[in-house]
Amino acid sequence: MISSTTKVQTAFRFDKDLIRRLKIKAKKENRSLNNYVETVLMDIVYDEPNIETVAAIDEVRSGKQLEKLDVDNLEGFVAEL
Repeated sequence: MISSTTKVQTAFRFDKDLIRRLKIKAKKENRSLNNYVETVLMDIVYDEPNIETVAAIDEVRSGKQLEKLDVDNLEGFVAEL
């Protein structure tokens, strides 16, 4: 199955130094400036935790007493996983 996305051309005004830095980072990753900026923005926009992660975050924030990890018995803990 081939998936296609619709691209829309747009224009932004960015600080000259910011563009210079973005070009350097894009070049280090062997990518075009457009691809690099699009990827960075997509990472920001789509960086939402899944339901399980949200539940874990809520649990920690609630102040509930969490189970403690016995670092002296790490091998046993890993074996239980």
